[in-house]
Amino acid sequence: MEKALHWPIIKKSYGYITRQVNGKTQILVFQHPVKEAGIQIPKGTVKHGEMPVDAVKREMEEETGLSNFPAIHYLIDDFWENDDGVIHHRYFYRINIDKTQDEWNYKPTGGGAEDGKVFRFFWVTPDDGKQLIRGHADYFRLISLN
Repeated sequence: MEKALHWPIIKKSYGYITRQVNGKTQILVFQHPVKEAGIQIPKGTVKHGEMPVDAVKREMEEETGLSNFPAIHYLIDDFWENDDGVIHHRYFYRINIDKTQDEWNYKPTGGGAEDGKVFRFFWVTPDDGKQLIRGHADYFRLISLN
């Protein structure tokens, strides 16, 4: 935390979009087209003056193409050091959805670094968290498992 006093802190909202299939919880992830970026959950930067819960809703819509989330549940927040040394204040939310495809491709609409890229979305179980990039499965344990 000492570094937090010397670096700007960036707020990030992470969304664990979940569904139930045959009594098992599945979590939405995507394969980034840049191989080094790996498999991730949808997330994004909280804009100045924006509440983290509003940012997670916006980012989920921009990155996945999904919308009309029935409920967004706060899980936890923390301070985390990114690979570049910048401190992130991370906010994690669970968003339960009823139905969607098993897999799809989507071009994010938020612009910036993702502009022109295509993400491949699919579902994993909480046990599959080890295949995600560092930091993305940190709170899978807070998702109640059936």
